[in-house]
Amino acid sequence: MNVLMVASECAPFVKTGGLADVVGALPGALEPLGVAATVLLPAYPALFPLLGDGSEVARFDDLPGGPGRILHVTAHGIDLMLLDAPQLFDRPGSLYVDEHGQDWPDNAIRFGALSQAAARVAMGAVDGYHPDVLHAHDWQAALAPVYLKMAGADHPRSVLTIHNIAFQGRYGPQYMAALGIKTDWFHSEGLEFHGDLGFLKGGLVFADQITTVSPTYAREILTPAFGMGLEGVLQARGAALSGLLNGIDTDVWNPAKDAALPRPYDARSLKRKSENRAAIAVRMGLDTNSSGPLFCVVSRLTDQKGLDALLGAVDHLVSRGAQLAVLGSGQPELEHGFVQAAERHPGQVATLIGYDEPLSHLLQGGSDAILIPSRFEPCGLTQLYGLRYGTLPVVARTGGLADTVIDANVAALAVDAATGFVFDDVSAPGVAQVIDRVVEAHADPKRWQTLQRAAMRHPVSWEGSAQGYAALYKSLYT
Repeated sequence: MNVLMVASECAPFVKTGGLADVVGALPGALEPLGVAATVLLPAYPALFPLLGDGSEVARFDDLPGGPGRILHVTAHGIDLMLLDAPQLFDRPGSLYVDEHGQDWPDNAIRFGALSQAAARVAMGAVDGYHPDVLHAHDWQAALAPVYLKMAGADHPRSVLTIHNIAFQGRYGPQYMAALGIKTDWFHSEGLEFHGDLGFLKGGLVFADQITTVSPTYAREILTPAFGMGLEGVLQARGAALSGLLNGIDTDVWNPAKDAALPRPYDARSLKRKSENRAAIAVRMGLDTNSSGPLFCVVSRLTDQKGLDALLGAVDHLVSRGAQLAVLGSGQPELEHGFVQAAERHPGQVATLIGYDEPLSHLLQGGSDAILIPSRFEPCGLTQLYGLRYGTLPVVARTGGLADTVIDANVAALAVDAATGFVFDDVSAPGVAQVIDRVVEAHADPKRWQTLQRAAMRHPVSWEGSAQGYAALYKSLYT
C-alpha cells in the first residue's frame, strides 16, 4: 500500500514542534507493515541542499500563488516530494512567521498551494505514482481532502490527523476564489466557520477518516472545553474519529547509547544517572550537594503548558529541598518569571531561555523527574522521553499525558505498575501538592528505582501506533 503524507514540517529537515517528529518517524515505522509512505513538504530554504539531488516529477503552472514543481528525493531514509515554489517558501524567518514573529500575510495561499499540489499528486500528476491514501497533517494540509472531493468520485481516500486543534487556519472568505475552491461550499455544513474559510474545518468535513494523537484527546475534543468551536463538527463525524498515540524514535532517544550523556545507562545501571545530574549542575550552575530530586522542564513556556502554575509553586519546590532546571522559551512574562526564580534561588533553580537539543537529552538523562502540568496536551512527547530515560513524568490528567503515564497511587504501587505522577489541579497549590508526592517518593530509594524501571519498561516506540495507522489505511478499502 502506498500513502502520500502531506505536512508543513518533518524532522530532521524542518521542525517547530511535535508535528515534525511524527511526520519524520511514522514512515519508517510503517515500512515493515507493508506501507510505503512518501512525504510531501514545501521546499523551504533549509531543504534547498536536497533540490540538486532531486528529480523533477511534476510541474504546475496554476497553483494558488503561482507556479511550482515537485521534486522527488530520498534523504535520511525518508522518501520525499518537495514542492519547489520559491515565491511562497523561499523566505527568512520561521516556517509560518517572519523575522519579527508575525504570521506571513499570505499563509492561506502558501498552504492552500501545498494542499492543492498534494491532491494533484494523489490524483496521478506524477507518472507511475498512484497512492492509495492521502494522509494530511494539521490545518496547513487540511484542504487536501477538500481538493480531492472537488476532483470527483474517482480519487484516493483521505485521512486527516489533528495534532493540535487550537491551530485551525482561519482566513477571510475572499480566499475561496483565490484558492480555487467551489464557492457554493462556503456554508455552515461546508468550509464556512464563523464567517471565515476554515482550513481545518474543511478537512474535518471532507476527509474520509479523522485521527488525533491520543485516545483521551479524541474524546476531549468532542466537548466545548477542548473542541475550540469545532466540537459540533467532530460530534457529527464521530464515527470517523479515532485516537492513535504518538510514539518516539527509540534509537534517537536511548539512554544506553545517547551521545549527549556523559554517562549512558540502562534500567540495570540507574546509579549512573547521578553522573549526568552532576553534568547538569555544572552546565546550569546548580548546587552539586543537593540530595532532593532534580525536576526539569523542557517546554514552550506558555499558560497552555501550565507553566504559570509551576512558576507559582517554585518557592515551595525549593523549600522541599528539590531543584529545578528549565529549558524553553515562550510568553515573555513566563520567561522573565523563571529567570527571576533562578536569581531568587541561586544553585537551586536554573533557567535557560531558548532551545538546545543536546541539553534536552542531558536533562532527560540526569534529572529525576520531568514536570508537564499542561492544561491540554493532545499527546505530548517529553513524557515519553521521560519514561524512556527513567525520568519520572509528573503530568496533568489530560490528553496523551493521561494515556501514557500510570499514577503512583496505592493500587499501582502495589503491583509495580506505576510509571509517574498524575494530578488534576493545574494551579500553584495543585502543582505544589504533586511536588510533595514526588519528594516523598524520592526519599525512598528502593521505591524510586522500582518506579524508574517500570517507566523504562513502558512501550513508547512507534510499533503499536504504526499498526493502528496501517489498519486504518487498509480499512478504507474494505
